[in-house]
Amino acid sequence: MADRVREPEVSVLIPCYNAGRYIGETLESVFRQTWPNVEIVVVNDGSSDNSSDVIRRFRAANLTLVEQSNRGQTAALNACLAHAHGSYVQYLDADDLIGPDKIERQLTRLIGHPRAVASAEWGRFHLEPENTRFEPETVWRDLDPLEWLVQSLADGLGMMLPALWMIPMEIVRAVGPWNESLSLNNDAEYFTRVLLAADQVLFCAGARCYYRSGINGNLSGQKTAKAWASQLRVLELCEAYLRAREDSDRVRRCFALAWQHLAHSSYPYDCAIAEKAVACARRLHSVRIKPDGGAAFKIASRLVGWRIARRLQAASGRP
Repeated sequence: MADRVREPEVSVLIPCYNAGRYIGETLESVFRQTWPNVEIVVVNDGSSDNSSDVIRRFRAANLTLVEQSNRGQTAALNACLAHAHGSYVQYLDADDLIGPDKIERQLTRLIGHPRAVASAEWGRFHLEPENTRFEPETVWRDLDPLEWLVQSLADGLGMMLPALWMIPMEIVRAVGPWNESLSLNNDAEYFTRVLLAADQVLFCAGARCYYRSGINGNLSGQKTAKAWASQLRVLELCEAYLRAREDSDRVRRCFALAWQHLAHSSYPYDCAIAEKAVACARRLHSVRIKPDGGAAFKIASRLVGWRIARRLQAASGRP
């Protein structure tokens, strides 16, 4: 660890909105990093809780707190970037965690590969990070960026949480800002651009990030017209990005599945979005899937169709 301060600086960028319950633990995971040359930029996006008080308690020279009125997560991320000085960028949600050697493992692989991005292992937890389960995925290996995206989207879903990545600032600047018109699933759109701007995705075994689930009111759980419109726009953009690179059967199949997942999740909350998603899936590929659910839902789907079954499910209070 000698003289690591002379080695590349990493900017850890954290947008924060009403995360007072979690931001302290998130910051502690950054301060525990074995790579010492780290700056931390937190943008408090108009929180109405004690987020600012928790952040200020750290009083670290390498921690910058930026206060702004509430403008949304993507605007907060762009504000983070405006204050970043590092050679590499680690994005981090205000309620997620990274393992103590996550940054070091990824930097070690990236140095000497200026056109690569580094990925990591990830797992989901609800209460205690010690209970996180890390389940290997097909993308847990070095891959061509397009191949990474296709394999990640093989079931139409995929996971691109911000904590996964370590990105050279050169690539961050090249892809431009976060799209501030997007809310739900904005990270999928942004990191698709990042990966397609890179030459390689380098997987870093042992570099771990911890994804906190089950938080009431978080962005990923929103069921609003704005959220569904954002999800639709994200899929439109990501489909265009990938098909511009490779307009193949496998790419069209991935997005046909993704459109069907959107249709199933948005119905009946936004029927217009759902029907547009169904149409988008049909124009792309013949692959078809059924919406997921419990035994009662599956029986209802067979008897009355998935749309009525989803209406009954939503009326019962099930998501």
